Amino acid sequence: MYWGALLIAGLCEVGWPLGLKLADAPGMKIWGLVLAIVSMAISGALLWFSLKEIPIGTAYAVWTSIGAVGTFALGVFFFGDPSLPIRWLGVAFIILGVVMLKLG
Repeated sequence: MYWGALLIAGLCEVGWPLGLKLADAPGMKIWGLVLAIVSMAISGALLWFSLKEIPIGTAYAVWTSIGAVGTFALGVFFFGDPSLPIRWLGVAFIILGVVMLKLG
């Protein structure tokens, strides 16, 4: 249950930069800001809940890495961010680092 909450918290962590990006689109300012604020609140609350069982260092690393990798993927696939092999290697290192934390 705690790991599930952390996974959902990480996914919500992607929602706030997405909301901020959408807030720059015409006619989306309010909806983008609402998405960002709601995502932050849900993400923070679920992270707080997950800390009842998961060590803080592991939980924070997982939470931020889901947010970073998810936001990177959204940028590449939907917003035209560069999709260079070196950038994908960096994402792979983030994932590898989190896996190593979980195994340790």
